[in-house]
Amino acid sequence: MSGELTAAVKRMLGALDRADADSLIAMIGSEAQGIDEVSRRWMRGPGELIGYVRQLIEQVQDLRSEIHDVHEVRWGDSGIVTFWLEQDYTVDGEREHVSAPTTYVLRRQDGAWKLVLGHSIPLPPG
Repeated sequence: MSGELTAAVKRMLGALDRADADSLIAMIGSEAQGIDEVSRRWMRGPGELIGYVRQLIEQVQDLRSEIHDVHEVRWGDSGIVTFWLEQDYTVDGEREHVSAPTTYVLRRQDGAWKLVLGHSIPLPPG
């Protein structure tokens, strides 16, 4: 199923791929939370996610994200999008690939869909 929420997720990942921190930050909700898989910690609140986004964009080059097996469910002004994320990027001169089932929870705030929870579970090649 594809709709408004999936389109919002694609805009978020597109901003990330373009290294457009300001556009991506504008899509973070006021109650946002996420997981930093590298440091293995929760990020709670938009301030922590904004810092993470800025740091990520400085460290990563040539980021390309693709999603498939997308499913969205909407309940009024909130909803969830589950999908499989494939990402390729360069960090410290090394090419990396991530394949991860991913969940984004979005909420409509000020007329726009905003990310309020995001997490991925990167899986080893198999």
